[in-house]
Amino acid sequence: MSLVPNPGPGVAPLGNVAMCLSTLRRAITRPAHLPGIVVFYGPSGYGKSTAATVATIHCDAVYVQARSSWTRKAAHQAILKGLGVLPAKTVAEMSDQIAEELALSKRPLIVDEVDYLAERGTIELIRDIYESSQAPVMLIGEEGLPGKLKRWERFHGRVLDWAPAQPASLEDCKTLSELHSTKVQIADDLLAKVHDVAGGSVRRICVNIARIEEQAQVEGRDVMDLAAWGARELYTGEAPSRRRNA
Repeated sequence: MSLVPNPGPGVAPLGNVAMCLSTLRRAITRPAHLPGIVVFYGPSGYGKSTAATVATIHCDAVYVQARSSWTRKAAHQAILKGLGVLPAKTVAEMSDQIAEELALSKRPLIVDEVDYLAERGTIELIRDIYESSQAPVMLIGEEGLPGKLKRWERFHGRVLDWAPAQPASLEDCKTLSELHSTKVQIADDLLAKVHDVAGGSVRRICVNIARIEEQAQVEGRDVMDLAAWGARELYTGEAPSRRRNA
């Protein structure tokens, strides 16, 4: 896996950032006889969209994020907006516009939250765009996305690579702490606890780092370790249980 030397200001060089970037580059540099669609998938909170932002910048990609309300027309309009092209009137015309612009510019297309298109049965519009442009396409979605795409055999067979996002490692946790806790040092033993309760979620790690830094500042501490944190709870993402009446 390639490393990301500089993912940009405010972005941690996590393992999934490198994976997303290397997967998209694999589609960009593929031989002409190989398919050009790649799929980056995994549970919510693993940092996929942040990784996609880095890949967009590094590869000059066109990035769109699907919505639950998207129709075929709305999807085409969003992609054309990303390309900086004024949409034509019909879906067919817009599809041709997208294909022509991607083919000429050689820019890859990234479609995030693509589960919405799969669930609405409109995922074939992405295959149409790919077939007519041969542009590299990255689809990003949740853990069950590969199973959803199996419904469309013609689509499924055009996937070059399936890249499962990985749970955040302890090293990722330390990297996030160095980036986001600028006023308080969080000791390794407490970071190990944070990593353990986060269940691989970058989002939960970031919430806990913010909580710890905030609490340490309230207590006037420059360093917070596991002993100082004590029995206080950390954020696990689970909804609180119902309170009992006194």
